[in-house]
Amino acid sequence: MNVTVGAKPVPSAQASQAEALRAEASIEPDAPVTSEPKKETQIIAIYGKGGIGKSFTLANLSYMMAQQGKRVLLIGCDPKSDTTSLLFGGRSCPTIIETSSRKKAAGEQVIIGDVCFKRDGVFAMELGGPEVGRGCGGRGIIHGFELLEKLGFHQWDFDYVLLDFLGDVVCGGFGLPIARDMCQKVIVVGSNDLQSLYVANNVCSAVDYFRKLGGNVGVAGMVVNKDDGTGEAAAFAAAAGIPVLSAIPADDDIRRKSASYEIIGKPGSPWAPMFEELARQVAEAPPVRPTPLTHDALLGLFKGEAVGRGVTLDPATMEDMCAAELVTKPSLEVVYEGA
Repeated sequence: MNVTVGAKPVPSAQASQAEALRAEASIEPDAPVTSEPKKETQIIAIYGKGGIGKSFTLANLSYMMAQQGKRVLLIGCDPKSDTTSLLFGGRSCPTIIETSSRKKAAGEQVIIGDVCFKRDGVFAMELGGPEVGRGCGGRGIIHGFELLEKLGFHQWDFDYVLLDFLGDVVCGGFGLPIARDMCQKVIVVGSNDLQSLYVANNVCSAVDYFRKLGGNVGVAGMVVNKDDGTGEAAAFAAAAGIPVLSAIPADDDIRRKSASYEIIGKPGSPWAPMFEELARQVAEAPPVRPTPLTHDALLGLFKGEAVGRGVTLDPATMEDMCAAELVTKPSLEVVYEGA
C-alpha cells in the first residue's frame, strides 16, 4: 500500500523492505571452492633416551618426507644441539639461544635466516641450551619457543613440524609439548634395553597424567632402533598399548653411514623402503592414550639375569654408616605426666 502526498507516491515501510530483500536475493552467490583443502600442520614430538638414536631417526625421516613432497620443519630441542648435525653432514648450525644472546648484546633483532637453515627441502633449526653449570636446559627450551613465537611460528606453513626432545630429563621445559598441548602426538624411540624403555615408559606416564587433567596429546607409537631381535621393546609397546611404527635393525652399514653423517633415508637407497613406510606410519598413526607399566612390570620384560632380580634390599644400620659399634646413650628428654 502506497501513501500519496501531493503528486508523488511514497512507498510504505513494508514495500521498501520487500524491495531490499529482492535486491539481496538477486546477488549471485560465490562460486563453490574446488581447490584442495589446506591440511592442518601435524606437530609431532619425538622423545627418547639420550644416545638412543632420535637424531638419526629424525634426520632420515624428515629427509624422506621432504623427498615425498612434504614441507617439513625439524626443531632440535636437545641442549646438545646435535639433532641437525646428521642432516647437515656433521656441521653444526647456530642455535636460537646462542644467536639470541649475541644479537641482544649487539642491540640487533633475530631474523629467521639467523637460525633456520635448509637442505633438500628440509627446514631445520636448533633451540640449544646453556653451557654446563650456567643455566637450566628446560628454561632454555621455554625461552627458545618464546622466541619462535616472536618469529611467527604460528603463521608458518608446514605439513609436519618434528620436535626432538630428550626424554631423560623431566623438568618443565622438556615436557612442554605434552603439558601444554603444543603437539598432537608423541613418538617414543627405544631399543631392547631397560634404560631406554624406562625413559619410554616415563613419557607414556606423562602423557597419561596430562590426559587425566584434560590434555589431548597421545602417543602415536614407538620406533625401535638398533633392533637386535630380542623383542623387549616390542613387548613393552604391546603392554603399553601403542604400536611399533618401525624397527630399525642393528646393522653395521647403518652404523657406519650414521657415524660418517650420511643420510640413508634417500629414495633409491637400500634403506629407503623402511623410511618410506615410517613416514607413512608417522603421518597416519592416531594418537592414543597409553597404559604405562609399573616398574616391576617393566622389569618383567627382561630375563632375571639381565636385570639382577633375586637381589634383596638389605637395610643399613647406623653402625654400618659409622663403621664402628655405637654406644646407646640414655635420652635426656623430659617427659611430663599427662603430656
